[in-house]
Amino acid sequence: MRTTLITEHPAWRKTPQGEPVRIIEHLDTAWLARWDPHHEQLLLSPLTGDRHGPAQPPVAYTSAVELPAAPEGAVPLFDALGRLGTVARLTNPSLWDAMVTAILRQVVTAKQAKKRHQSFYASYGRSFATAAGELSLVPTPDRVLRLSDEEFAAVGAKFNRTALQAAAKAYLDRGEHWSALDAESLIKELLEVPRIGPWTAAAAAADFTGDHSVYPHGDLAVRTWAAKAAPGLTLPGSEREFEALWRHWAPARTHLHALTLFTLTWGSNDRITGPGPGPEGRTPSP
Repeated sequence: MRTTLITEHPAWRKTPQGEPVRIIEHLDTAWLARWDPHHEQLLLSPLTGDRHGPAQPPVAYTSAVELPAAPEGAVPLFDALGRLGTVARLTNPSLWDAMVTAILRQVVTAKQAKKRHQSFYASYGRSFATAAGELSLVPTPDRVLRLSDEEFAAVGAKFNRTALQAAAKAYLDRGEHWSALDAESLIKELLEVPRIGPWTAAAAAADFTGDHSVYPHGDLAVRTWAAKAAPGLTLPGSEREFEALWRHWAPARTHLHALTLFTLTWGSNDRITGPGPGPEGRTPSP
């Protein structure tokens, strides 16, 4: 059975050969993640520190057998998702990165968010030379707190300034505690941070914990990819109605996680959808 990598996180780039790559930080070590399409596996290499010492970042694998049974009338969608086989996802080891990424996605299209994300990281984060060019880690909370209004504006993140700086202050104070929480508890705590609302908190928690049962299921990305995967399927247009249907199809937590994860994977997979800008991943309010 095939294995498919999900590349929904805006940090993913491509080598000149088209192989997805990403840089992350795990246990104070920078790592390069590269997808090997021939062997369908994720290769992880440390870029700093002891090359034989640190434990590798976690990679989660979810099999198509974890999808719920296809409801009547929705078989085309579930067949399309099932063809992904097993989904491999690089679990984000950095809660701070997950928070920053979710905040930078607020109220913009996925294409705009990716551009903003790349500019913010490249300008103010630590950078490394890779086969895909220079890739950068998330700017530290201390660095974000020192940025001026002009520096935020220079990378198109003026709108996100207050949310990012509030998040940085809160993370420095409570980040270690937050990192040990389960997904639901983490969402509740993140909602206490100014300018972090339900969508942002849920997206960050799903990214960090890898639990997509807490992802904002009415998100436009989920709705868009579900519609494109099964064009003949009639789906609710509103977020609330779509989320209700989604939960009806997948009442068990493991099924809800798999259904959402596989739908986002379908959308992020160029081999299936073809290249081009993704849908909006946005929240009407922070």
